[in-house]
Amino acid sequence: MGPENEPRGERAEHAPAGLERWLAAVARGDRPAFERLYEAVAPKVYGLVLRVVRDRALSEEVAQEVLVEVWRSAARYDPRRGSALAWVMTIAHRRAVDRVRSAQAGSDREERVARMEVHRPYDEVVESVEARLERERLRRCLEGLTPLQRESVTLAYYGGYSYREVAELVRSPLPTVKTRMRDGLIRLRDCLGVER
Repeated sequence: MGPENEPRGERAEHAPAGLERWLAAVARGDRPAFERLYEAVAPKVYGLVLRVVRDRALSEEVAQEVLVEVWRSAARYDPRRGSALAWVMTIAHRRAVDRVRSAQAGSDREERVARMEVHRPYDEVVESVEARLERERLRRCLEGLTPLQRESVTLAYYGGYSYREVAELVRSPLPTVKTRMRDGLIRLRDCLGVER
């Protein structure tokens, strides 16, 4: 019996008892009953899903998934636990919330991937090798200085001494130490390839 043969009052009002009767018939595989149930609840399901999802195309998709789930799981409906409409709307709400959460999780995942691509993780092995190579290069360049230049530069830059303190430690006049350091730093700069 199709919708066109259905009594006018039942079709027009879609009484809760009608929904429950149709749902029971759907549980037995009755396609015409599902068509009537579909006509009665589809607009309500879509409206609820749209309020949660807030995207028309996605809401249509979710509403269709809900109604397919109603078709497949109609046998699980228990009228003692609530009305048929409440059961259908609960399925719709859960499915809509799941879709929003899934979309948010996907968005969060994409954002994390984008951040990882922009901010490469610190690679200790690469950093360690680069630091060791830099130290080795600096050591070779320091060896290229005269012993007096190397001593003055080492005391100032690694020892943290001022020019005056270096002059006192090496027992040389301050202008001589300054000249030594200037010449040593120029040679280091050239050796390391640092641009001026």
